[in-house]
Amino acid sequence: MQGRSAALALLLLTTISVSAAQAQSKPADTPVLRLDTNGDGAVSRDEIAAARERLFARLDRDSDGAISVEEVDVLRDAIIDRAVAAQARLGTAARRMDTNGDGKVSLEEFRSRSILFDLADRDGDGTISAAEFAFIRRLFLGLRG
Repeated sequence: MQGRSAALALLLLTTISVSAAQAQSKPADTPVLRLDTNGDGAVSRDEIAAARERLFARLDRDSDGAISVEEVDVLRDAIIDRAVAAQARLGTAARRMDTNGDGKVSLEEFRSRSILFDLADRDGDGTISAAEFAFIRRLFLGLRG
């Protein structure tokens, strides 16, 4: 059980560290996503603490004041499901790039399409909305975490 507790603590620490590091690595003129709640362009210790509380509340699905192994398992399964869906979309995008059907993607075929753009443009309208950008960002953060 202590091993599971240590793994849970490591998961939570990693999740918070990745979010905080990415938020702090943004250029000063770019709004810091969700962490800079007062809009001053910087992330304070209090804002990080508030973000950690929000994350804890999301992870504590039954609101019992603790994050159980079962709750972590639910999160892990959701991440795996998203990864599988991303793999399927990536395979589809690669097949779409092979416009002449020869089983290879030439430089010209590659330059004519952007796999990441296609993945992010979930509704296929040729633009990436803020919601689509946020989705792809969460997806890749989940894959790295």
